[in-house]
Amino acid sequence: MSDATLSLTVLGVVIVLFVWNRLPVEVVALGSAIALYATGVISAEQVFSGFGDPVVLFIAGLFVVSTGLTAAGVTTWAGQQLAARAGSGPRRLLVLTMVLAAAISALITVNGAVAALLPMVVMLAVRSKLPPSRLVMPLAFAAHAGSLLVLTGTPINVLVSEAAADAGADGFGFFSFALVGVPLVAGTVAVAVLFGDRLLPRRTPSSLPPDLSRHARTMVSHYGLEQDAVRLLVPPRSTALGSTADTLAAAAPPKLTIVGVVAASGSPRGNVPLRADDVLIAHGPPEAVEEFGERFGLKPLAGPVRPYLVGALVDQELGVAETVISPRSALIGAEVFPGMATDSGDLVILAVQRKGHDLGPEPCVLAAGDTLLLRGPWQALKRRTELSPDVLVVDSPAEVRRQVPTLGADGRRAILSLVAMVGLLASGAVPPAVAALLAGGAMILMRVLSMADAYDGVAWTTLVIAGGMFPMSAAIQQSGAADRIADLVVSAAGGNGYLLLAGLFLVTAVLGQLISNMATALIVIPIAVSAAADVGISVRPVLMCVAVAAAAALLTPVATPANLMVMGPGGYRFGDYWKFGLPVLLWFMAVALLVVPLVWPL
Repeated sequence: MSDATLSLTVLGVVIVLFVWNRLPVEVVALGSAIALYATGVISAEQVFSGFGDPVVLFIAGLFVVSTGLTAAGVTTWAGQQLAARAGSGPRRLLVLTMVLAAAISALITVNGAVAALLPMVVMLAVRSKLPPSRLVMPLAFAAHAGSLLVLTGTPINVLVSEAAADAGADGFGFFSFALVGVPLVAGTVAVAVLFGDRLLPRRTPSSLPPDLSRHARTMVSHYGLEQDAVRLLVPPRSTALGSTADTLAAAAPPKLTIVGVVAASGSPRGNVPLRADDVLIAHGPPEAVEEFGERFGLKPLAGPVRPYLVGALVDQELGVAETVISPRSALIGAEVFPGMATDSGDLVILAVQRKGHDLGPEPCVLAAGDTLLLRGPWQALKRRTELSPDVLVVDSPAEVRRQVPTLGADGRRAILSLVAMVGLLASGAVPPAVAALLAGGAMILMRVLSMADAYDGVAWTTLVIAGGMFPMSAAIQQSGAADRIADLVVSAAGGNGYLLLAGLFLVTAVLGQLISNMATALIVIPIAVSAAADVGISVRPVLMCVAVAAAAALLTPVATPANLMVMGPGGYRFGDYWKFGLPVLLWFMAVALLVVPLVWPL
């Protein structure tokens, strides 16, 4: 058999295995490369060439940047701005939710945007007395449309841009995609607003994502932290000026805990040098508070402490974690007390409870089932709780941090890294992969993320599919298999450029409902390039049509991870997706066939 026939045979088997969905997609992707090598279609070097491609490194960098923005609370902060402006009108809430999802997906990919916004959107739906099913599918579909707003919206945008450049045409600029992305978002929102009442079900889901936005208030109430808590004003002549909360905590007497620092307005200040009129929140016995205040010249304040305590307890830098001593924990038998620092020195015990009862300020011996409330930096909380065999964490610190409404120093650093990356990509000063890796590296160096968090944030399945399917894409093109398929497509289109776009859109959209849209793009791109050459039209509108079609993975819950994420919170059934997704897909097709040729002439 010829190389083209062998390539098509392997491609057919790969598509069947993807649709069968009984084998891990990573195994199928890597197996396709090995099968092509075993049949002699590609060399041993080509088997692994995809993992060295700059596109794969660019995708990895984007995942790290996306993780940094989410972990630093940037997406949650944006969602809080939505909540503040949405009001009670269901239509206004729907529109603002979809616009925000589209904007965020353009920066941190579809899956990242949906994962970050989903808990908040469900919470807003419940508070507005709307079924979440009326909001969460539009959320996902708007994110799909928003992925076409800029180059970073989806890895497929990068693939089609690179393919256009390899074909001898100009690649697509960073903001070029907005010329189709804006109509896609507008049309998707219009479908939801005009037809959502008839196309979307009204169901109550069996489970909802946790609403942790009031986590600090819950901890204050559950552990009685308001009792023995006091506000201490920092006067202009206090010796505490210029010190941080951590410094003062180290100098505090036993049993006294420095919870945090807030401004006079009650907004959290974080672990920064104290300035005049800041308010220090302390928790402990009155005698310890009095001793501490006299030592640093602090003035006790009268009035309610609860609002200030809530603001100081959780911010973007420091937080709390509720943990339970596990049955075989090495901590059983250890003596602890509120205000005590852990062995590592980076966490403080705020309270200890046994069977729901507070054990008070005196030292106690830990037993299995005891509950400890710990406070410290978010990364230390994650390291000492989620990764420790000695305690069971009640609510993940990472999940709590994502729902903190304030934008802290980490958030500002994450935004700075993002802006720098966008500037580099828009100007073309460096290759895309370099820009993404620089931004991801900056987030790690500025301690927005740890290396472990960066690794955890990378969607390795996507990278393996991309790296594993690159050899298949190259084999289809180099062996002549793409030309064979292109001849069939061109023949069916009768040599007409518009019919060619329609045919490629349908092929891409159908495959995208069944297998990964990343794998679909890698299969269709070489065919599209060959077909454009056969018809004698520009490759740019053809490739943009493929990008739009790949984003239209809307008809099944398994088409993309984002679709699957909203299935449970929305209480959806399999058939609900095509009812709402089909009109949106038809709009995607209209944009691909009408707008794309206007912007990039055939």
